[in-house]
Order: sequence, then C-alpha cells, then structure tokens
Amino acid sequence: MDLKSFLEKKETVLLDGAMGTQLISKGIQPGGTPNIACPEVIRDIHREYIQAGSDIVTTNTFILNRIYLATHNINIDSAEANRAGVRIAKSISKEGGYVLGNIGLTGQLLEPYGAYREEQFYNAFKEQAEILAENGVDGFIIETQSDLREALCALKACKSISELPVIVSFTFSKNPRGFVTMMGNFLEDCVEKTIHEGADLVGANCGELDPLEMAEVVSAIKSISKVPIVIQPNAGKPKLVDNKTIYDMTPEAFAEDIKKCIEAGAKLVGGCCGTTPEHIHGVKKLIDSLKE
Repeated sequence: MDLKSFLEKKETVLLDGAMGTQLISKGIQPGGTPNIACPEVIRDIHREYIQAGSDIVTTNTFILNRIYLATHNINIDSAEANRAGVRIAKSISKEGGYVLGNIGLTGQLLEPYGAYREEQFYNAFKEQAEILAENGVDGFIIETQSDLREALCALKACKSISELPVIVSFTFSKNPRGFVTMMGNFLEDCVEKTIHEGADLVGANCGELDPLEMAEVVSAIKSISKVPIVIQPNAGKPKLVDNKTIYDMTPEAFAEDIKKCIEAGAKLVGGCCGTTPEHIHGVKKLIDSLKE
C-alpha cells in the first residue's frame, strides 16, 4: 500500500519524534553529517521510533540543501548525505512503516530582506527533492517553515518532480490577531496558499507553542480547510538551564495534550524538539485506547 492510500485508510497516523535533540543527548552534533559519519546512530534512533509505534519515520535530511550547507560552511556532499539519509531510514522502515523525505530551511532570507531570489530557493529544494525521490521516499515533509514564500518554493519544487504526497508544516507563535510565523505570515494565508499550490497535508511543528496550544492551531486550520492536519509539538516550552535548552514535559503529559489535538481534528501526530521514543510510545498507547 502506498503512503497516500495508507493515509486515507488510517484514522490517526503516528509520526516519529525529534532527531536533533536525540543526537545531542548522545553527544553528537545534529545535522546531516552523522548520516555519513555514524549511520548506525541514526539507524538506532529510527528503529527506536518504529518500535515505539511510529507509522512513519522522517529522514535526517532537514538542512541538506546546497544553500544551507554552503552558507554554514558544512563540508559534506549534499547528494551523498541525502542518499544516506534515505537509505538508513528505509533500512528500518522495512521492519514496518513509511519514510518521509525531510526538507527544511535554507537558513537564508529572500529578497528584499536577504540576498536570495525565489528561483534560487526553488532550484536548491528541487535538487534535494529529486535525490530524496530517486532513492525511494514515500512522501515529503517540508517543516519548521517560518516564511510562506520559502515554503511555497519547496512545495512547488516537490510537486514539479513527483506525485508523492507532500506535507507542509509551519512554526507559529500566537498574538492577539491569531497564529503567525516569524516572518509575519498568518495561519490563514499559510494554509490557503499551500493548499492552492497542491499541499496534501498542512500543519504545524516546533516553535514556542506547547502541545495544548497546538490543539488551537488544529481548530484554526480545520475551520478553513478540509485537508488533513499534521501536528508535531515540542515536549513543552523550551527552558534554559545551565546554558542548555531543555524540554521537560513527561511522555504522559505530552500524550494527554496530543489527545486534545486529535479531538480537535489532527490526523497525523508526532513530536518535535525534546520528544523521545518514550513520548511517541505514550501517544501510541493513547491512540490505541481511543479505538477501544
């Protein structure tokens, strides 16, 4: 069964949790380099999420576009690291589950705020999407987006090279006017314009909203769209302790708030920064209990 059919068939789909904070907890610098330097660590993290109950795992390719790598002086081959990211995830998905190709940020700004044109972003994302698709991902997730224009560049790039399903997920904060990205894009525009350009699923991840606040995001999206909704909150709000960012929400509390997201209408649920296989297992138990 392909991913699109699976998503249509299953009522609630469980994604995985964080990769970056899991790597940090193991003393490894996050990013694409571990795909090549220590693939067994990435493989173990994917396996732990599958064993915890994830239906889908996400490739460790979030920053592996050529603009991000070049502007952050990361000396790895983008194509090799993307291929490795898919290969590692697929080696575990054979044990059960699907693989989403993760497309993140360029780390740069578009004109007039920055030096880059939309065409440059589009080409960088297209290059990455082609590698991910050629190596067998089941779909794409474009996540942690704070600029609607950048998200649309990535979405159009994915749609230009493949008919695989594409998720677009934004990072929102909340102000008196509603939910808004760092670049001033309001939720309504983000949802409407990405759907217009062919997004198969939309939602939110990461940011300063806790899981309970994410349920409000779900309700806001559901009020304007019938497209399936994806939610991946952090394990609570980040806290700075001894110059380290920590997330201290327990798996039990996380699952309880994810329940509110599901009740509000989320179809795909998972975790972002600070979430662990234990958090995902807690959500798995919750989902199973809702079937009873």
